[in-house]
Amino acid sequence: MLDYEEQQLAVHGETAGQGAHIIAVVGPTAAGKSRLAIVLARALGGEVVNADSMQLYRGMDIGTAKEPEAARQGVPHHLLDVWPVTRAASVADYQRLARAAIDDITARSRVPVLVGGSGLYVRAALEDLDFPGTDGATRARLEAELERAGPAALHARLARLDPAAAAAILPSNGRRIVRALEVIEISGRPFRATMPGYGRSRPAVQVGLFLPRPELDRRIAARVDRMWQAGFEAEVRELAGSGLRQGRTASRALGYQQMLRYLDGSWTLDQARAETIKATRRFARRQESWFRRDPRVRWVDASDPSAAAERALQLAYVASPSR
Repeated sequence: MLDYEEQQLAVHGETAGQGAHIIAVVGPTAAGKSRLAIVLARALGGEVVNADSMQLYRGMDIGTAKEPEAARQGVPHHLLDVWPVTRAASVADYQRLARAAIDDITARSRVPVLVGGSGLYVRAALEDLDFPGTDGATRARLEAELERAGPAALHARLARLDPAAAAAILPSNGRRIVRALEVIEISGRPFRATMPGYGRSRPAVQVGLFLPRPELDRRIAARVDRMWQAGFEAEVRELAGSGLRQGRTASRALGYQQMLRYLDGSWTLDQARAETIKATRRFARRQESWFRRDPRVRWVDASDPSAAAERALQLAYVASPSR
């Protein structure tokens, strides 16, 4: 980032850190969240806590735009490279890890800077959400049905059982459809009933980054191009040797799913790249929709990173109880 940003942020850093227990940087992919989080952490005396579900996986670096060690500028980062690619993601497990990291940071009088675009993970870190458990047999049966019948058939069943949940989940998102049906079977309640409204949460300032749609689309395409140039194919080949295809969550990550199709001979490399861009743009729109529903998020235009950083710190300062 620019030296100007850090000079401006440092003017307010000590004051802003008082009482603003958690800063959360959210928004769509490619908006600049990770870099802003580093700038804010340096200014506020903070440490970064990851809330990107795919950056939890070891070895998934290029495709998740994980900040390399040198780019972190000495800022400690938590909850990166936690799980092997063969492990299924669990929001409940993430919640325990995130709470422990945040408590440790605040206990040392540092400021936790939560950053990521996985909306449910952000809420899990900040709120007392109660996540229903999982049942291996039920999950396996639904997963097998998904493979056999496809996501559209399961989505139709979900629409009958829980119309609100079906409206919020894309018919193509097999993983979330399976989870919703699993929760309904286990709990006997609609899936949407397990997700409360936006109520009380831990003291936090939530900063949402936004970009005009053409600019966001351009940045997404540029990011995918950088992935291809940085050796993404080699990364996926290596992860495939470590069981990526068997990972129920990791194998469906943006870019990795498409590159596996290329490695399996289903697509050309150019097709995999084009499909990655298309899928990432669709995902970014869903991220925006998710975070826009949360009235606690304060939105900042990310077109100018320097101005966005200054505005984000202003929001942290104004919201601080010490003001």
